[in-house]
Amino acid sequence: MLQLRPNCEYCDIDLPAHAPDAMICTYECTFCADCAQNILRNVCPNCGGGFERRPIRPKTAHRPGVGLAHAPASDKRVRLKHDRRALGDFVEKLRHIPPRER
Repeated sequence: MLQLRPNCEYCDIDLPAHAPDAMICTYECTFCADCAQNILRNVCPNCGGGFERRPIRPKTAHRPGVGLAHAPASDKRVRLKHDRRALGDFVEKLRHIPPRER
């Protein structure tokens, strides 16, 4: 199940469970849409993969044992582990390669 991390790893803006602009990579690295598109150019700085919109977990348990009450969003904030100055070269190297071919 997705962790639903509470913030953008780049700019640290809050991304609550219902945020429509939360983007994730296959490892669940989480960024806001603005950083994912305009700074990172659809290149995850941690794995080199692309981003997809993070699904929104239902607030209401429409089935037993599901929903935010049963599986709440994480409250552990995650910060970018890589030097921001080095990201430009990393992003530039990969951004022209479609994520499915990286």
